[in-house]
Amino acid sequence: MAEQNEKLHIVVFPWLAFGHIGPFFELAKLIAQKGHKISFVSTPRNIHRLPKVPENLQPLVDLIQLSLPRVDKLPENAEATVDIPHHLIPHLKQAFDGLQQPLTMFLERCKPHWIIYDFAPYWLPPICSELGIPCISFSIFSAFILHSTLTFMRTKTSEYLRDKHIEHFERNESGVSDVFRTQITFDAAQVIASRSCMEMEGETLNLCKSAYSKPMIPIGLLPLSLKFTEDSNDENWDTIFNWLEKQEKGSVVYVAFGSEVTLSDEEFTEITKGIEMSGFPFFWVLKKQNTSNVELQDLVVNNSGKGLVWRTWAPQMRILAHRSVGGFLTHCGWSSVIEGLQVGCPLVMLPFQYDQFTVARLMEEKRVGIKVQRSENDEKFSRESLANALKAVMLEKTYKSEAEEMSKIVGDKELHQKYIDDFVEYMEIHKPVLKD
Repeated sequence: MAEQNEKLHIVVFPWLAFGHIGPFFELAKLIAQKGHKISFVSTPRNIHRLPKVPENLQPLVDLIQLSLPRVDKLPENAEATVDIPHHLIPHLKQAFDGLQQPLTMFLERCKPHWIIYDFAPYWLPPICSELGIPCISFSIFSAFILHSTLTFMRTKTSEYLRDKHIEHFERNESGVSDVFRTQITFDAAQVIASRSCMEMEGETLNLCKSAYSKPMIPIGLLPLSLKFTEDSNDENWDTIFNWLEKQEKGSVVYVAFGSEVTLSDEEFTEITKGIEMSGFPFFWVLKKQNTSNVELQDLVVNNSGKGLVWRTWAPQMRILAHRSVGGFLTHCGWSSVIEGLQVGCPLVMLPFQYDQFTVARLMEEKRVGIKVQRSENDEKFSRESLANALKAVMLEKTYKSEAEEMSKIVGDKELHQKYIDDFVEYMEIHKPVLKD
């Protein structure tokens, strides 16, 4: 038993997108809370953009910076998907693949017990095998997406190609397709960890487990803990709070489409007009695309005088939890959905790409929100369809009550801590015997 209690050293290595870096960083902190040493590996700029590691965990979490190699067509200082337009992401993958040598040198030096990696580093498993380091492939997506991906990789049937999150697997100019990356990293891993829980996706998780001949461990939903959020002393919060306090209970639509979605002019116009048509006050987090260190801009009030457009980072969890917020207009990124449901906020779902369409379908089945209708011909949405969805979610009590019911699962800290405890215990029990 004493051996099992020996402290582990675990390397955590996410793909260069903040939708991935965020959950990997949360997981890293939760493992460190159990007393294990973490080396969190990314590029300098991404490391500097991370929230501060809580003081009590700083001795256990090392932030390891590996410089991203220069690649043609990739702008200077582009180290994450948020820094570039969508069509340049394959070139970011090329640069990411250039981290192979510095990461190998780091692993040779520190000899960790485990490495937790993302879908992208297809070149990493052979290195880990040679060094005797067992691998865990961590899927930041819902179990439903994980199951679709596993099935697609096994069958590659046209049925699964219909899902928009699968299509991009085959379109890639980095020299290696995403499906190849995912297949290699999944197949080589000793364990696949999924950001899910039995209480929400039990049936699908069981399908994943029966479809794959290796341990498939749900690690819970990683709901944000307030003690981990970087906004407790956020200077912007007072301004936001004062505006929210002036609004009626449950009247405000919170609008945010994550860091990856770039709206076209047409989409932007339809969303603006749709919100105005709905008549609800709104708080819209509208970050400037493809710029760094966006300075805090003055608040912009739209023509109706009812809205607030916020042009920099906003404390999303705090806003969603405020009594005046009655609905969340979201792109359906898994992290955003979890944050909304954690505080019982119903969803108005406007997916744009990849897994977002599948998540929207899953959440609609659970009646915690409604999807904005798109035309069957050109898949575009209109201001009318958006206004209708907003009115339905904001005015019909069913969605609110179902979201509040779901928050009993998503917001249950003890439940999700138990998933982390079980996951860490697995790593403790199955740790390799390290050679000197």
